[in-house]
Amino acid sequence: MTSAAEQQGARARAPRADAPVVNGTALPVPAAWPGSSTPLGARFRVGPDGVAGTNFALWAAGAEAVRLCLFDEQGRETRIPLTELTHEIWHGFVPGVLPGQRYGYRVDGRWDPWTGARWNPAKLLLDPYARAVDGEFGLPPEVYGHVRDWPDQQVADTVRDDRDSAPHVPKGVVVHDDDDWSDDHRPKTPWADSVIYELHVRGFTRLHPGIPAELRGTYAGLAHPAAVEHLVNLGVTAVELLPVHQFAHEDHLLKRGLRNYWGYNSIGYFAPHAAYAASGTTGQQVGEFKRMVRALHAAGIEVVLDVVYNHTAEAGELGPTLSLKGIDNRGYYRLQDDARRFADYTGCGNTLHVVRPHVLRLITDSLRYWVTEMGVDGFRFDLAAALARSMHDVDMLSPFLAVIAQDPVLRRVKLIAEPWDVGSGGYQVGAFPPLWTEWNDHYRDAVRDFWRGALPDVRDLGYRLSGSSDLYAWGGRRPYASVNFITAHDGYTLRDLVSYQAKHNEANGENNRDGAGDNRSWNCGAEGETADEDVRALRRRQVRNLLTTLLLSTGVPMLVAGDELGRTQRGNNNAYCQDNEISWLDWTLLDDPDWRPLFDLTSRLIRLRHRHPVLRRRAFFSGRAHSADGLRDLAWFTAQGEEMTEGDWYAPAATLGMYLSGRDIPGRDERGAPVLDDSFLTVLHAGDRPAQFLLPGPPWAERYEVLVDTSREAQEEAPGAVHEAGTAITVPPRTVLLLRVAG
Repeated sequence: MTSAAEQQGARARAPRADAPVVNGTALPVPAAWPGSSTPLGARFRVGPDGVAGTNFALWAAGAEAVRLCLFDEQGRETRIPLTELTHEIWHGFVPGVLPGQRYGYRVDGRWDPWTGARWNPAKLLLDPYARAVDGEFGLPPEVYGHVRDWPDQQVADTVRDDRDSAPHVPKGVVVHDDDDWSDDHRPKTPWADSVIYELHVRGFTRLHPGIPAELRGTYAGLAHPAAVEHLVNLGVTAVELLPVHQFAHEDHLLKRGLRNYWGYNSIGYFAPHAAYAASGTTGQQVGEFKRMVRALHAAGIEVVLDVVYNHTAEAGELGPTLSLKGIDNRGYYRLQDDARRFADYTGCGNTLHVVRPHVLRLITDSLRYWVTEMGVDGFRFDLAAALARSMHDVDMLSPFLAVIAQDPVLRRVKLIAEPWDVGSGGYQVGAFPPLWTEWNDHYRDAVRDFWRGALPDVRDLGYRLSGSSDLYAWGGRRPYASVNFITAHDGYTLRDLVSYQAKHNEANGENNRDGAGDNRSWNCGAEGETADEDVRALRRRQVRNLLTTLLLSTGVPMLVAGDELGRTQRGNNNAYCQDNEISWLDWTLLDDPDWRPLFDLTSRLIRLRHRHPVLRRRAFFSGRAHSADGLRDLAWFTAQGEEMTEGDWYAPAATLGMYLSGRDIPGRDERGAPVLDDSFLTVLHAGDRPAQFLLPGPPWAERYEVLVDTSREAQEEAPGAVHEAGTAITVPPRTVLLLRVAG
């Protein structure tokens, strides 16, 4: 029997078709003019002598030859050699190639997986700079650079597969874009004033009754007035869209009849995901995305993209060959000392080698493109610690962070880090430099634990409610460096957090092994949905408590789409592959008498944040008295109405009072005047029995009026009961009270 090494050698020596091919027939070579090495990608323009065409430029340092492949409407292929090579970039101008043209590349070079070389000209490759993608990625054996089904899987990645992948992969599309955005007005909401709403383009719009059926699940659907109206009524200032870069579905999901719903499997960093377009996929998706951004901007809502630059859909050595792996595997990916193997700091099989200049250029070119030409206002970086690694360790002076800090476009937009990856030393919460905000999982864990009665003391909670100064009060960072969240796309919904003790991910087809096992959840006495009205009422109250805590905390609150409606995923805490009712928003909840009050409370709390600068401070609290009467900007009280001592912070407690002074807000308004506001006392009581709370007297207040009481299903806009300072009030079980200082 022929060995794997001998077999791969025979394949490497197989003759290659150098002539252009149309439907299997060799034709004369079409003319390609020299063109330009910049910009990278496919750019339609007017060339020499006024001839219209497209310039193609591809970085492929170690390649021996590059062929541009053009496809007509019947899928027939024309191959055009790119013979010009400038600074490792292969380029050429092809006259007559117009917008809408579908294309890809075949890149030739050595097949030597032992040194990381995986060139295979039988595989059609997506241009990393393609601005639109037509077609979907299936994963038949032909799209793998190696023989996927080789009998000995230990060496399968070393055996080259010479079957043509072109019929089985999507193509890039030439796009002409002369939009100057002169009619767009970016909201430019300051960080401190921001309220972020994480949503999925398809899931948010798929079942919305006010959106026409043909637009549901699309960019056009999110731009529809019915969708925008909900966001405006809720009061959020920014939508954070789950990945909209072109992505592919994993083989193991396709085999189970599932799809990657979340989209954290990018393959095209410049292309809006084509499946979310209602208008077409041969370039129309670009204009549709832009119209969506304009519609949101017109409503005062910023657009932040969740971006995945840490890895691609090509996975590891046993993954498909779709783009970068076939262009220059060693140049784009981090490899281990054994260059056959990929370094994996992401848990997805590969990690982009961001230290390399051309990889860093790919990422920053992509980011600038989405800001300057697609109109977006910021980015949330998935597994950002992987991007901050130098050769191995996470380094806050890494090339990626340095380039972002000095880039005149990128340093002005919102930058959010998911401050961890799965590699050694990858947990970096609190470590990112100024300009960056971070998802603060310390906040998530502390608030969840407090409301389920699992905090041993309240030290951590105090830091989280007041802006997490222990994490962020360095290097000029501000409280809004902390993106506070209790739920995110990854995990339970808010309703499920109070309804399930254990995950229920059976629908994912992985025997419930996937997803986090420790969720800091509490089911309130019954697992899953129940007819017990006492349990149902307690769950609704707990959801109100969690949302109220989030929206009254210092920092930037992030809500997850549907939490304000009481959305459930039926206990699934890893719904990444559930493109169905498990993940889509159920808009009938707006008419459900049990859950409609939750939307009203959420929107009211957001309005309170917008009206009161003391709830969205731009500087950390000092905790010191700034006036002769001893009033401080922040004070903490026990249930006995006494200021907390150091010993109180170390003792178990179910009740906590937080006083925010509106008289001591740092900074001045736009006209230079001091910023003054009301003062507030927030009482959080997580106990299962009523508690007496003694309201602090002068200098803190003379009277207090109740604005929010989460023990009640519905909240009035007008102030509630007024209580004299120094008197004891009864706080119902598991309740947040927001009281405004009167007098």
